[in-house]
Amino acid sequence: MSTVSTPPTRALFSKEHPRYKWVTLSNTTLGMLMATINSSIVIISLPAIFKGIKLNPLEAGNVSYLLWMLMGYMLVTAVLVVTFGRLGDMFGRVRIYNLGFVVFTIGSIALAFDPFTSGAGAMWLIVWRFVQGIGGAMLFANSTAILTDAFPANRRGMALGINQVAAIAGSFIGLIVGGLLAVVDWRAVFFVSVPIGVIGTIWSYISLKEVGTRNPGRLDWPGNITFAVGLTALLTAITYGIQPYGDSSTGWTNPWVIGGIVGGILLLVVFTFIELKSRAPMFNMRLFKIRAFAMANLAGLLASVGRGGLQFMLIIWLQGIWLPLHGYAYADTPLWAGIYMLPITIGFLIAGPLSGTLSDRFGARLFATVGLVIVAITFVLLLLIPVNFEYWQFAIITGLSGIGSGMFGAPNRTAIMNSVPANQRGAASGMAGTVQNAGTSLSIGLFFSLLISGLASSLPKSLYGGLTAHGVSSTVAHQLSELPPVSSVFAAFLGYNPIRSLLAPTGALDTLSKSNVDTLTGKHFFPQLIQDPFHDGLVVVFVAAAIMSLVGAIASLSRGKMYVHVDTTPTALHHKHGGTAGATPHSAPRPVAVTAADAPSAAVTGPSESGPADPTASAGVPDDPGRTAS
Repeated sequence: MSTVSTPPTRALFSKEHPRYKWVTLSNTTLGMLMATINSSIVIISLPAIFKGIKLNPLEAGNVSYLLWMLMGYMLVTAVLVVTFGRLGDMFGRVRIYNLGFVVFTIGSIALAFDPFTSGAGAMWLIVWRFVQGIGGAMLFANSTAILTDAFPANRRGMALGINQVAAIAGSFIGLIVGGLLAVVDWRAVFFVSVPIGVIGTIWSYISLKEVGTRNPGRLDWPGNITFAVGLTALLTAITYGIQPYGDSSTGWTNPWVIGGIVGGILLLVVFTFIELKSRAPMFNMRLFKIRAFAMANLAGLLASVGRGGLQFMLIIWLQGIWLPLHGYAYADTPLWAGIYMLPITIGFLIAGPLSGTLSDRFGARLFATVGLVIVAITFVLLLLIPVNFEYWQFAIITGLSGIGSGMFGAPNRTAIMNSVPANQRGAASGMAGTVQNAGTSLSIGLFFSLLISGLASSLPKSLYGGLTAHGVSSTVAHQLSELPPVSSVFAAFLGYNPIRSLLAPTGALDTLSKSNVDTLTGKHFFPQLIQDPFHDGLVVVFVAAAIMSLVGAIASLSRGKMYVHVDTTPTALHHKHGGTAGATPHSAPRPVAVTAADAPSAAVTGPSESGPADPTASAGVPDDPGRTAS
């Protein structure tokens, strides 16, 4: 009687272990949480940070510090994430991901121990936020690719759903954490990432293994340089478009801004042509011929712009207007703004994992499309409630917005990762990360500019009337009412009352009665002053955001049926078709659409019937997206 020896128990950290996929999920979720919390934790902590380094962000010349501290991290991450995705395909996704933890942690330590004050202190923070952005780009670029490698096709929606919940919910959690820590000490805002980074670094180096398909080759320097310079120029120009220029309330007529936008777009066009001609491109542009990939990224960009705009507008609304009107001290508004925005986080946490799991069975199109329609509706609903709303109204609407975002986020990212060849998942993950981070950066420039434009038509009149009603001379009131509204926007965004700093240089406070001074510099005057002009600006912003969400929903609807790309090996071709396996590039198979039932742990697809694949598309990228992705 023969006996079969039982193999030794495989180590949990072995890539062959059946639970290894859960190890990857735990680690990548931690990485995404850390990276995205830090994208928003500074937003709500800026008042405490500027007070800590003894710098008034509303003084002339200091707005640039504010913008770069706010935008620098997101800009660097958006620019580098595709490059690090490609490097992950070349040298190993886990290797680049692990290095991201190290770089991010070093940046966090340096930020927490800023040795300077004033402008030098701000520059220290900006530079090390750039370093954090490099680490964040490494994490963003390879997180979803590592998960896609580890999980079978029929479980990816659930795994990527949890990962995307961490990615997007982290940006909302950062608001709460930042509000709590800013009350304790501004350095704690940065130091909180240090223990998480150390634990994540150790955990990732111990547990993660390379299981993905490599795509070796040389680094595409022309593509990397044109992409980095083009996107940097574009996003930087949009950032400076917020600031006033000459007699204009915004900087969109500034020749440098116009040059940056035009030059950035031209360089990105050049990048496209370089990639199409390159034998080893940074990013295979032919992936956009896959309709599921192209439409999911377009919908993701529009959703990211809308979500980023919502986040910033709600902070301004709560910190600058609603909370002071309800008696909260300006020093406490960051904390309470984070707390009152909990419904949107809760809605996302409920809908994200659930829709991700269900998309494994039913596909992404239904959930992603309906999710964006819900988001569009909530933008309209926010316009229907008064600026000084009842909180239950705000909670229900923002909770619905979180549910809509959750329904969209996880299924959409799963659809992106399912649609591409295995050896290009790092680059595809990087492109999706670029879309998400660039969308957030765009939203700041776009929605701040729209808000300022809306305020410019009504704020001067309100400011003039409010000041003169409390004893300020007509000359001084007219002078202040002519100032660009950007300072009022930033004041509301930071939870500041700027009236004292506006009036002090004019000497007007010395001529007013104590009651008028107390009224003008108290909690209620500035919020009451700007609430009607703010609503005028809000109409412009949220109508634009609703339109973007609806366009994104249309793009999502047009993505086609559930689609999973699986490469057919040469051996499989040989057995199936009886010919020589992989004889020529033209024999490369094409992916076809599959249903959930056809996509268990390894959905196998054969060649499509619509002709040979493009020989330059190394992994079977289809020529006819309408045929193969519908």
